[in-house]
Amino acid sequence: LEGVHTSDWVISLVCDGIISGVGGILTFLPNVTILFIALAFLEDSGYMSRVAYVMNDIMERLGLSGRAFIPMVLGFGCTVPAVMASRTLESRRDRFRVMLVTPFMSCSAKLPIYILFSGMFFGSNAMWAAYSMYLIGILMALLITWLLHLTDRYEGMQPLLIELPAYKRPSAYTIYVYVRDKVKDFLTKAGTTIFVASILLWLLLHLGPSGMIEDVSRSFAAVIGRGLSWILVPCGLGFWQIAVALLAGISAKEVVVSSTAVLFGIANVNSFGGMQQLHQELLQIGFGPLNAWCMMLFCLLYVPCLAALATIRREGGARQMIAGILLQLGVAWVTTFAVWQIGSLFL
Repeated sequence: LEGVHTSDWVISLVCDGIISGVGGILTFLPNVTILFIALAFLEDSGYMSRVAYVMNDIMERLGLSGRAFIPMVLGFGCTVPAVMASRTLESRRDRFRVMLVTPFMSCSAKLPIYILFSGMFFGSNAMWAAYSMYLIGILMALLITWLLHLTDRYEGMQPLLIELPAYKRPSAYTIYVYVRDKVKDFLTKAGTTIFVASILLWLLLHLGPSGMIEDVSRSFAAVIGRGLSWILVPCGLGFWQIAVALLAGISAKEVVVSSTAVLFGIANVNSFGGMQQLHQELLQIGFGPLNAWCMMLFCLLYVPCLAALATIRREGGARQMIAGILLQLGVAWVTTFAVWQIGSLFL
């Protein structure tokens, strides 16, 4: 670009915006692929139907059929097909509840967030910090379902009728097709949603009330972040950069990672040097391990991506989607608030 005398702002847009945003997400592809392979083994071995049977007694106590557990498990891969899988439930009431709580599952898009923040702040305990998000998501989904059941006057429960296919060795070709399609969707999202989000974020970072600026703190992104950060202060996330990253993450959860990298001027956040540099930048603004755990927790519980919201609207209607957004934002804020306030007493 310099060789053809390209303008500095174009070079910054391409290198600091597009390549840093999209490229930062692509570096997490191996981790996401491993997750898809594991889910493919579970589905093709005939185990998923047995999960529904085994979980039926527990789910009945929560007012749901054991079949409702399958969309929740699929939510570890992607919320969109998990919400669509709720079609198999006979009861509209069950479908409503499943669509409310499925976004609490840690989909593959949230995994890069866990990897980044746990790797930077928790050292040898990084795996446990990331794994705790999966457990909390499951427990929160079951807790919300139980609370909804307590307030429900509906007494009837339909018996579980489900076919149990024979156990079999998973087909290599079936696994290949499953993983290929999921990875293709992941890359398509990186090439479209995250591509557009990276450009928009770059514009917000380099434009301000006075026009083109070099100081990020005077940009439109900083104005928006400061306007939202006061809401996140009681949760330990009251930094304008974090507020902007969370807002951008609604387009796609992976964007939280790329946005954080761009906001702090990190070229390759997944390299050792990039992580160290981002770690130091975060420490300088007072962002420590407890803040990092609250960040992962908030990303786990707050609203899913736009694609998931659109799917919920298509499957359940606008009222269902709005109810889900309000519930997830409320649960995310209250839970993170409690963790930060209690954790601050000891740390």
